[in-house]
Amino acid sequence: MYGIIDCDNCYVSCERVFRPDLNGKPVVVLSNNDGCVVARSKEAKQMGIKAGTPYYQLATLFPNSKIAVFSSNYELYGELTSRVVRIISKEAPSYFRYSIDECFVNLTGMEQSSLKQWGENLHKKIKKYVGMPVSIGIAPNKTLAKVASHFAKKYIGYRHCCCIDTDEKRMKALKLFPIEKVWGIGRRYAAKLQALGIRTAYDLAKANGDWLRLTFNNITLQRTWRELRGENCVPDENLATSKKSICTSRSFNGMIGDYESLRTHVSNYAARCAEKLRKQNSVASIVGVFIHTNAFRNDLPQYADFHEVRLLTPTNSTISIVQAANSALHEIFKSNYRYKKAGVIVMGIAPNSPIQQDFFDIDAEQLEKMKRLDKVVDRINKTNGTETIVLGSQQYHQKNSNGKAEVFANVMRHDFRSGNPTTRWSDIITLK
Repeated sequence: MYGIIDCDNCYVSCERVFRPDLNGKPVVVLSNNDGCVVARSKEAKQMGIKAGTPYYQLATLFPNSKIAVFSSNYELYGELTSRVVRIISKEAPSYFRYSIDECFVNLTGMEQSSLKQWGENLHKKIKKYVGMPVSIGIAPNKTLAKVASHFAKKYIGYRHCCCIDTDEKRMKALKLFPIEKVWGIGRRYAAKLQALGIRTAYDLAKANGDWLRLTFNNITLQRTWRELRGENCVPDENLATSKKSICTSRSFNGMIGDYESLRTHVSNYAARCAEKLRKQNSVASIVGVFIHTNAFRNDLPQYADFHEVRLLTPTNSTISIVQAANSALHEIFKSNYRYKKAGVIVMGIAPNSPIQQDFFDIDAEQLEKMKRLDKVVDRINKTNGTETIVLGSQQYHQKNSNGKAEVFANVMRHDFRSGNPTTRWSDIITLK
């Protein structure tokens, strides 16, 4: 049996952990640069607030409504969800984290008759220790576990844990489950299936396997079909594999025309890519950078380009990757354009041991020195908050009203960002 633990309205629930006064009230979380709504509380959904609604339209669309608004605070969300995963790791025989708010568990060896009670107890423990509400789905495979978690979240009678452990329950659940919500079926395939009369997960499970293979020739869809019929055929390693490429990109708050400001953003994105590489114990051999103007501004000249730099020795060093990214940016930057977005992609990812070093690259002693430096910086940033220590190229200089230069490590707009009381001493809660 497998289970999936899914944090309910993850971003909103994280904000409510330290703001219990917002329980039962409409809350929304905005995208990067406070652009549009990316997360909504149940109350906000009931008001009719749609995902993707631009922030500036909220006041017009919902006048006289008190809506709590927050900027995205990934440092807080990452910390709280990591606490949830730590509890899961102690309660389940084995686990693998699928996303920031979802974690699969393998329940092999546990008594099947006690799994429902185990799920309910796990929900209570996470709620008590972290303050996060979760929904738990349990079934013979991962696809059906995702279906079960949907019902656990939607219907209060399941007490936050739904268990599909018989064929009768499986058939009943599939008949109520829309095809477009099935895990592994994207919008494109959902539209094709609906056009062919397959509108529920039950319809897909009953479809002929040979017809499905000849019509779609898609191994993911065939695995989904088999899992809906009760088989277990999605390997655990498919979910736990490291990423083959890592991309960090953002749209800017406004548009940027000067090279130094653009270089600051690219340096920050490259540094985050390096951190992600170290987290998954990988190195990269290619660093690419892309930039483009605002395609919606027909009154401005348009330009977009991409350039990649190949590293002599694969690395996850922040210094090396930032240097490579800045070199790539230098090749494609053109003045007289207003840029709206930039991004860094690291590719050619491989395990960080063993590394084939190039004879003409920096020596082994220097490589070891950079590894120690990254390790210390990561530890300090984890203890004191992200970007406590950054490279000089990651800092943005701007003159204040007095004409003096001030340094900003992060120039992304986040006017409504909450504090980080669990990761930053400066944000620690003061009791009165």
